[in-house]
Amino acid sequence: MIPNGIRALWAEGKPALNGWLSTDSPFVAEIMAAQGYDSLTIDLQHGFVGFDAARGMLQAMRASGVTPMVRVPWLDPADIMKALDAGAYGIICPMVNTRAEAEAFVSYMRYPPKGVRSFGPSRVSFSAGADYGQHADHEVLCFAMIETAEAIRNLNEIVTTPGLDGVYIGPADLTLGLTGRKYPTGFDREEPEMVEAIKHVLETAHKAGIRACLHNGTAAYAAKAIGWGFDLVTISNDVRLLAGAAGASVAEARKLISGSSPQASSSTRGAY
Repeated sequence: MIPNGIRALWAEGKPALNGWLSTDSPFVAEIMAAQGYDSLTIDLQHGFVGFDAARGMLQAMRASGVTPMVRVPWLDPADIMKALDAGAYGIICPMVNTRAEAEAFVSYMRYPPKGVRSFGPSRVSFSAGADYGQHADHEVLCFAMIETAEAIRNLNEIVTTPGLDGVYIGPADLTLGLTGRKYPTGFDREEPEMVEAIKHVLETAHKAGIRACLHNGTAAYAAKAIGWGFDLVTISNDVRLLAGAAGASVAEARKLISGSSPQASSSTRGAY
């Protein structure tokens, strides 16, 4: 089986940079996979992506060598097992709030006797290797999302779940869960109480011997999170990156056009 690239980085003491795919496009996945990320996650929860599209996206990513992951819509064995059989090397599961939910999640990720995963690797036996069944339990990564007040209350029980590889903080939902509408929604939290909560999850995970991951809106905040000790950081997503680049390009063009002569500006307007 082809080794998990994230695990290889961690074995060298290095963090992983993760990209995020929210659009149902194999071509976008192929482009993003060529940009230098260590891993890419297809978002089946909030992304504009279904399983049929995700299948093609996983195929498009293969040539780059990037480690493919999937955020499933919910804690559902069918979604988790299909994503793994399609080639995901890691699963991020949203809204894991209790030890029992974490245990169920782990069981869906592992073959018997460690879990209840059904054997039928379909595509992944070709994309990862014919010996996938012998090594999958060790190679695939299992991340429980911590994003509610209930999860924070049960954090010690969740992080000590046998077989759980790490926790993944969703800071937007965590902020809503802990503070309601006190603050605007978003990823890069600067409020002292939210920074404290994020660091608490990080420290509790590391104390339990598992990894901590954080979703970020910007590269600057992701770098800060690495400085705090996070093992994997996600930097924005394809939708926000496209919107940001397009918006910046249009703003620059309008600024340059407005600085030219009135005649040149009017002749440019509507030329296309």
